[in-house]
Amino acid sequence: MWNADAVIKKSVDQSGKGWFTGPWETDLPVALGYADAAVDEPHVHQSMHEVYLVARGTSIAVVDGQHVALRAGDVLLVEPGEAHTFVESSAAYLPFVVQAPFEPGD
Repeated sequence: MWNADAVIKKSVDQSGKGWFTGPWETDLPVALGYADAAVDEPHVHQSMHEVYLVARGTSIAVVDGQHVALRAGDVLLVEPGEAHTFVESSAAYLPFVVQAPFEPGD
């Protein structure tokens, strides 16, 4: 059973991105975070899926070389092995990010 109290907390990260909760502090097998700008850091996860839930604004993701325009209400699923990054975002951009199953160092 995971601790619901861990979910109800606010990040104090001043960088504009952070993690609300994850397996490092609960039994929840996923990590949940956010970012307030596109982060252009191309990378690949070997075993984790990442789900981006766009709450507001717009962004352009690049997944395995394909540009994907995102706007509020969109969901982007990045599967293990897919290289991905974000190359552009509006000032209002705010996605929530879910990593599952969470794997430290992936």
